[in-house]
Amino acid sequence: MLGTLNGALEVREIPMAPDAITVTAAGINEVRDKIPVLTAIRLHYNLRVPKDAREKVDRALETHQAKCPTAQSLAAAVDITWTVDIEET
Repeated sequence: MLGTLNGALEVREIPMAPDAITVTAAGINEVRDKIPVLTAIRLHYNLRVPKDAREKVDRALETHQAKCPTAQSLAAAVDITWTVDIEET
């Protein structure tokens, strides 16, 4: 999803330095019939964005999960959620 979000920001012409967009991801597994199964993914983004770009950033965030091929492929089996901290520079 990070790649999809980064692409959505690029399309909106929001300049992002490589260290201005990071994500921490955690996978949650449950044991089912003695087999560990991935049941959830939790993402937390940290973004540093220009002050005048906040509205565009919010729109990109709202739509990026629905446009991410990987998230859509996993959607039926894995609960994916995200949070974000945004610093305006």
